[in-house]
Amino acid sequence: MTLGLKHTGLKHTGLKHTESTPGTNPTAVGGAETPIRGLHHVTAIAGDAQANLDFYAGLLGLRLVKKTVNFDDPGTYHLYYGDAAGSPGSILTFFPWKGARRGRDGAGTTSATSFAVPAARLDFWRSRLSEADVPFQDGERFGDSILQFRDHEGLGLELVAVDPAPAGFQPWNTGDIPASAAILGFHGVTLRLRDVGPSRTLLESVMGFRMVGEENGRLRFESGDGGSSTYVDLLEDPQAPRALGGAGTVHHVAFRNADDGSQAEWRQHLMQEMVLPTDVKDRQYFHSIYYREPGGVLFELATDPPGFTFDESQDALGQDLKLPPWLETARDRIEAALPSLSEPKTWASKENAS
Repeated sequence: MTLGLKHTGLKHTGLKHTESTPGTNPTAVGGAETPIRGLHHVTAIAGDAQANLDFYAGLLGLRLVKKTVNFDDPGTYHLYYGDAAGSPGSILTFFPWKGARRGRDGAGTTSATSFAVPAARLDFWRSRLSEADVPFQDGERFGDSILQFRDHEGLGLELVAVDPAPAGFQPWNTGDIPASAAILGFHGVTLRLRDVGPSRTLLESVMGFRMVGEENGRLRFESGDGGSSTYVDLLEDPQAPRALGGAGTVHHVAFRNADDGSQAEWRQHLMQEMVLPTDVKDRQYFHSIYYREPGGVLFELATDPPGFTFDESQDALGQDLKLPPWLETARDRIEAALPSLSEPKTWASKENAS
């Protein structure tokens, strides 16, 4: 099994010291004019594709906004889930390799991906997870109520009650999950690290994040306009075992660049700061560069355009297998190798979904 990205051996070589104030716009240290806008997407590894579709589209009610393949390994799907429009900041994607070994949470990984849900409907999600026999824990963090749980392969997830709802997202109404209760996009991600110091330096002094909270060994940072979909939490855990990649783990975390010009500026800025990004990769729906942060987590900067309506209308998102032009000549062979996918399993809630 390949991890599907030829750059996964990237190493972080150190950060150039600057005299900038932590948390300032990177322009202050000679970087890009346009700040990072927050999270763009999170990509994880899965095993069975149908079980993945059942959990994320069926149980959690995310929209399957794109059904394509891993461009570096076209024998497997690349499934994208998000809000009704596939908005940046709402997209959770998976490489589902049949028979993939289970990974292990630990140091150097994204240990939790958090989604925002309307605060008034958190009881809806308690009932829904209970009815689907998904164990969860109630918690509180930085004043917000949280439901913590794992998917069927162990991927760490959270639902965070927010009020008011974050702007810019279009709730997806599945029929049994009304728009008033639907997931609204990301809230943030948690990186588990043995030492948060170097990663904090990268976020603040290089990437322009601002620290906005500290609680129980957790540091919270935000970017852009702040709030839901911009948070990155650093959780220090010196005794954590090293994470192992595999099913049920996050492969990389992507942040938003406004466009190709902004990304080019950011790439130059990273290189000036002794962070070594890849060349630009054409991912059809966005353009990407990748680099590792000091704790070992793979980061990506992804452009907002061209977006998921690049090759199909919003009404038709996720219905057909989409391939980039350079793979179209192999469509018959690719389709024959991919497992068939049926409509996701549904979990009818006992609560009136109106």
